[in-house]
Amino acid sequence: MSTALAFDTLVFASPMPGLESADGFSLREVPGAQGLYALEVSEPRVRMFVADAAVYAPDYAPGIPAAALEALGLASVSELTVLVVVNPTPEKTTVNLMAPILLNPVDGSCLQVILDGAKYPLRAELAR
Repeated sequence: MSTALAFDTLVFASPMPGLESADGFSLREVPGAQGLYALEVSEPRVRMFVADAAVYAPDYAPGIPAAALEALGLASVSELTVLVVVNPTPEKTTVNLMAPILLNPVDGSCLQVILDGAKYPLRAELAR
């Protein structure tokens, strides 16, 4: 299951799609919501919510490219924390299963990968 994560500085191994010029990423736990985090960027000022897939999508098991593990300095998928971007709306909350953020929970290095194929949706509805 998930462990609490918090990093004053996250380092993306390659720029996050859509935020290529962003600088100063941090990750903080949302109090009272196990496995839910605020991913914040200092410049430009952006905040998004990400969820630990082990908590919010426990059956989610995407194939992780070996190159992604290597970029994060990890030997196996078991060392990895998989985060999914949360998209809340008044009608429903969805998560992006097509482009998870892979996190090395030891050093805060991370990488967003875009998975091949149509197996995982961009907006998977979270069960209430």
